[in-house]
Amino acid sequence: MITSHKTKLAFYGDDFTGATDTLSTIACAGYRAMLFVRIPNRKQLADAGPLDCLGIAGAARSMSEPQQTAELIATGLFLNQVAATVTHYKTCSTFDSSPSTGSIGRAVQILKEQLDLSPFVPIVGGQPNLGRYCVFGNVFAAFQTGGAAYRLDRHPTMSHHPVTPMHEADLRLHLAEQGLKKLGLIEFPCYKLTEAEFDAALDRTISNNTDGVLFDVGQAEHLKIVGKAIWQRAYREPLLAVGPSSVAQALIAHWKESCPGTQQLKTAINKAHDPVFILSGSRSPVTARQIRMATSYQHIPLDASVLSYGNHAAHDALLAQVLNGLSQGKNVLAYVSSESDQNRPIAASVLAEACGQFLSRVLEHSNLSRVGVAGGDTSSLALKALDVWGLSYIGQIDPGTALCRIHSDLPHLSGIEIMLKGGQMGSESVFEKLLSPA
Repeated sequence: MITSHKTKLAFYGDDFTGATDTLSTIACAGYRAMLFVRIPNRKQLADAGPLDCLGIAGAARSMSEPQQTAELIATGLFLNQVAATVTHYKTCSTFDSSPSTGSIGRAVQILKEQLDLSPFVPIVGGQPNLGRYCVFGNVFAAFQTGGAAYRLDRHPTMSHHPVTPMHEADLRLHLAEQGLKKLGLIEFPCYKLTEAEFDAALDRTISNNTDGVLFDVGQAEHLKIVGKAIWQRAYREPLLAVGPSSVAQALIAHWKESCPGTQQLKTAINKAHDPVFILSGSRSPVTARQIRMATSYQHIPLDASVLSYGNHAAHDALLAQVLNGLSQGKNVLAYVSSESDQNRPIAASVLAEACGQFLSRVLEHSNLSRVGVAGGDTSSLALKALDVWGLSYIGQIDPGTALCRIHSDLPHLSGIEIMLKGGQMGSESVFEKLLSPA
């Protein structure tokens, strides 16, 4: 073990926005947590102090198989030293992935090879607080906060995702394409069985399905039952769990019932007193509406071709426009124009990396105390472009959207407050809330 303090939960987030959601879930429940932007060294671990839960914010969701393999082998070696009771491979709540990009099946295979864990791999299939539901193995997702839920393969956005469109709502079939061919299912009616009947049914399902067991989550009340099933078996033999932040929610629901006493964290986000900068690389219709609602910002469209392939002069012109607005005391929202790259298609990973480099330049030449980044891949690669080693939780802006504090050895970055927002996350007023939370 790296430290003498026993870690309850260690997680790897396959994108940054999802990783901050898990961090907020844990921190709000009153547990000591830190999200590391990369595998930490001993000094950084010491600076973080004793942790109940630690996370690694990764970018595997947007990676090809060779990239993902290299990333997760190194991560697995570190997590093996952490020796947490539960190791969590944190996925998007809609399980965005394919056999060639961000494969969840490949991730499970690599981590099982790297870690000495139980053969039981629980997969938690829904996250109700984000409008994500799994019933009879099929995932449904709300189109927007509080909106109607659609089966994933009929979802207005996720069925047309530019990188990993969801053509199959049944998670067993979706993950079978990624190598997890022997998956069992615990359907939600089982949660009404007696404890002995439920345990017997789960044990049978585990023994007959060597690649893992999917748990339905159709409502928040299901989480406590799932968390108990996972923790009781993990306590006997550490295990790997897969799924969104509902893995942490399920465990916390059980911990609170079995060991009451941990106090929920009381948080408050102060009003921004300095100009705020937001960089949006998301093409989501949800983010587009949020941009239109952000009336307190100067809007600056960013040409995707210039960001990705433009010369230094073109880059400098965009940077100067942003810095000029900030220097005048304006809040600035720079967003990638959806029309800007029609003549030259640009890979999502290339554009996200270019956005990260642009954010790095803005922060280097300004004196900002609060920023926001919209887009899952954009957030992942934006933080990788910065010399940041950790994030700690400040408070919640919207469900699935947290405000965090940057930890860095560079003075101009350390202490900056940052919101990382997935393309589908947040209310229509989320950018306004970043300025002045309710």
